Amino acid sequence: MTPRRDETRDLSPAGAFDRLLMVVAIIGAAVAVLAAIVAFRGDTATAAEDAVEPGEPQVIGYSLSEFAIEGPTEIGAGATQLQVSNDGSVAHNLAMEGGPTTPDLNAGDSAPLDVGELDPGSYVIFCSIAGHREAGMEATLAVVEGAANPDEGDHGGHEGEDVDWAEMDRLMVESMLAFPAETEGAGNQALEPTILPDGTKEFHLTAAITPWEVEPGKIVDAWTYNGMVPAPAIEVEVGDKVRVVLDNQLPMGTDIHWHGVKVPNNMDGVAPLTQPLIEPGETFVYEFTTREPMIGMYHAHAHGHVQIPNGLFGTFTVGDVPLPLGQTISGIEIPEDLVVAQEIPMVLNDAGVIGLSLNGKSFPATEPLTGKVGDWVVVHYYNEGLQIHPMHQHQFPHLVYAKDGIPLNSPYWVDTLNVAPGERYSVLMHLEDPGTWVWHCHILTHVERDDGMFGMVTAFIVEE
Repeated sequence: MTPRRDETRDLSPAGAFDRLLMVVAIIGAAVAVLAAIVAFRGDTATAAEDAVEPGEPQVIGYSLSEFAIEGPTEIGAGATQLQVSNDGSVAHNLAMEGGPTTPDLNAGDSAPLDVGELDPGSYVIFCSIAGHREAGMEATLAVVEGAANPDEGDHGGHEGEDVDWAEMDRLMVESMLAFPAETEGAGNQALEPTILPDGTKEFHLTAAITPWEVEPGKIVDAWTYNGMVPAPAIEVEVGDKVRVVLDNQLPMGTDIHWHGVKVPNNMDGVAPLTQPLIEPGETFVYEFTTREPMIGMYHAHAHGHVQIPNGLFGTFTVGDVPLPLGQTISGIEIPEDLVVAQEIPMVLNDAGVIGLSLNGKSFPATEPLTGKVGDWVVVHYYNEGLQIHPMHQHQFPHLVYAKDGIPLNSPYWVDTLNVAPGERYSVLMHLEDPGTWVWHCHILTHVERDDGMFGMVTAFIVEE
């Protein structure tokens, strides 16, 4: 059967060409309409982007460095976003008291901090990284109704500013010449025991919040044992029966952990696992017999993140850790008949109200050490802070002979020694040359800032 042909359909070449022209015309019209729609939408989007929406936050810039917050101290009230850049060399962040915090920013990074609707008043902004706020990274922001804000995109910092290098020089020299500065209070003072009839050595400690002068004029509310930072030094011998009575006058519960010291489990000081929490106004008695020579520490364990950085830490020494006498180490002979001229505790901290400090003081209030040419000196490092500290003594290398109170089979020499949180290192130094030799943490922002030297610096003064 032959298919029926549509008599009305023109299948000639001329008809096909006419139909092609019609399709092209339709497609062209559709493209023109689509282009008009896109153009309209693009114009609308551009206008929306250019318009300032009601309630859009003001953007205020702040720059972070070691150890300062640069930016406006007075801004207008209303919805606010802080644009924060780290122009320093170590990680920083920016927090608003009672409000949000940026992520930790590495050098060169930036991030916004939306602080919401700010009513007129005063607001504190600061870096919350351990020790940075105490080192100077805190500012008060005054929010005033109708105050003029800085130009958008002005993010503070030193960009475009004239740096007064001569003034920085003056401040650095002035800060160094202020050493050593007098302050009230001294830590690490030996705590004398009461000897009980059975020979037990009894020590009394009172935990309380007391004033402590970290550096000249900077008096903080420290958390202390017997009113000092570091706490009183407890020194006993191997085999001693030890009894420590703790009176808690803090506003919160506490305990004492004997860090690195072997004790019975119920004396380990980890409330509520090994003992009850010592409530405010209560006392607790720790009793144990020492077993072996040890360079240890004692500190709070409950709420340690608050209590330890703020001052509740001290040294606990059991006997004498043996020296590598008569050994030759890296070609240097240690005399068999060596006499130790002095034994020095060096307690490191970097956080809380104490901040970057050596033995509870910040430069220029750190204590200078003195000795004579030819002296052999023992130093015990204790890190009670939250960061590692590479300790560097100019001129005199350290012979590291014990780690955490444990003698090393292979002592070694270094001129810079990394001391991590919780660690103790025992080192021997030979004072061979006279002069004033600087001793400091080699994280440079722990010892210097734009207004001079501070923090974890002291010196060894060696006389002929």
